[in-house]
Amino acid sequence: MDVIFSSSQALLNAHSGITSHVGFIWQQTRTPLVVQFLRIILYVCLALSFMLFVERLYMGIVIAFVKLFRRKPEKKYKWEPLKGDLELGNYSYPMVLVQLPMCNEKEVYQLSIGAACNLSWPANRIFIQVLDDSTDPTIKALVEQECRKWASKGVNIKYEIRNNRKGYKAGALREGMKHNYVKLCSHVAIFDADFQPEPDFLERSIPFLVHNPEIGLVQARWEFVNADECLMTKMQEMSFGYHFTVEQEVGSTAHAFFGFNGTAGVWRMSALNEAGGWKDRTTVEDMDLAVRAGLNGWKFVYVDDLKVKSELPSTFRAYRNQQHRWSCGPANLFRKMAMEIATNKKVSVWKKFYLIYSFFFVRKIIAHVVTFILYCVVIPATIFIPEIQVPTWGTIYIPTAITLLNILGSARSMQLVVYWILFENVMSLHRTKATFIGLFESGRVNEWIVTEKLGDALKTKKGSKALKKLQFRVGERVHVLELFVGLYLLFCGWYDYSFGRNRFYVYLLLQAMAFFVVGFGYVGVFVPNS
Repeated sequence: MDVIFSSSQALLNAHSGITSHVGFIWQQTRTPLVVQFLRIILYVCLALSFMLFVERLYMGIVIAFVKLFRRKPEKKYKWEPLKGDLELGNYSYPMVLVQLPMCNEKEVYQLSIGAACNLSWPANRIFIQVLDDSTDPTIKALVEQECRKWASKGVNIKYEIRNNRKGYKAGALREGMKHNYVKLCSHVAIFDADFQPEPDFLERSIPFLVHNPEIGLVQARWEFVNADECLMTKMQEMSFGYHFTVEQEVGSTAHAFFGFNGTAGVWRMSALNEAGGWKDRTTVEDMDLAVRAGLNGWKFVYVDDLKVKSELPSTFRAYRNQQHRWSCGPANLFRKMAMEIATNKKVSVWKKFYLIYSFFFVRKIIAHVVTFILYCVVIPATIFIPEIQVPTWGTIYIPTAITLLNILGSARSMQLVVYWILFENVMSLHRTKATFIGLFESGRVNEWIVTEKLGDALKTKKGSKALKKLQFRVGERVHVLELFVGLYLLFCGWYDYSFGRNRFYVYLLLQAMAFFVVGFGYVGVFVPNS
């Protein structure tokens, strides 16, 4: 018995000794290492946050000027409707190629092909090119049958396939440009499979290119047929509202440059070819092409009131995959083109500064990274270290100002701003991860997952409120990263409520709840029943 007691006492003494030793090490390293490191990270994040605020403020001022003085592109550039010539007839219209890249788009292929074939343009001055990369033979047969149906009606439609999916969308567009009939075309319009242009799309966009030889691209605005489907799609619409209403408009007005959105736009064929055509080195082939064309001196025009119907991702999985591609690709492109932009001799120093600092560094890197690291990692961590005080301007004034500037393009959804903030912070986790993957070219840097669409499934019977629950496996339903961050924020919130003096716990607990809601798969799991 004495032996057992002696052994237990020895273990307790050993444990006490280890605890004391660990405590001593923590006290010795806490101030010179942990506190200083966290303070440096905080100051860096606050500086980046201020840079983001200045960028948002600048764009807010420019867009206010645009709206106040009604600076529409029709006033800045020459625009006149095209008319048939008495002698030349329809041959006075430029030859236009309309490309429709798609892959296994069973739900939407009829919508996009039908909309393209109904474009108001002389039948002998247009080619509709369906670039089908479908891997499902059944879907492939359906798309080909649809093309034949329109061809029988006299539409000049071409059904093109290839033996592999090399380069994904960029590869399909590049292969499509190799056909002989393409050489007859001076302009090319591009629409993704879920986009439905109005019949007058070409009549409203092509005149900018015909009458202004310096313009290389005309970009239309996206309009969403399912924006009111659920809370997730409403919040996506808020983000897109800022992108189009502010970012694209400011880029077009102040710099004659912005990132091509990959669809709902018309290129001058010579601008596209001069820039080197389509490249598949990143997952943002559209932005890649736009930057190269911009460096060649071509001007871009964004037309806000020229709208094209499209579809927002209806499931969280689809939206997350889309955001990974859109965050990873720009960061990777920045890595590949930063020096090329800096050493370019064809554009001004101001435009190079705009591309490197504003377009890439602030909007594509800082905007993603600082949101997650500052508001979901660093500020919560300061709760445990009272020596570090986060300034009020960094926790209240700057975030509030950025938020107000961000929702400039989403006035109709102002009541959702709190939900939008919480959801955007959750998505910043994936955008930050994707941004680092792109910058360091690791892991899923070139991953391309086609965004699933619902198309006709969105249309419910009149008066019907039936909903269909998507089927998920447990591994797909539960998102571990979100749950981990949610637990971290929950613990920080509890600690601040119990022992802290910062009163951050209200935000922390709400944000933790948002991470849990997403982590347990309660976002983007219901879609309208067809």
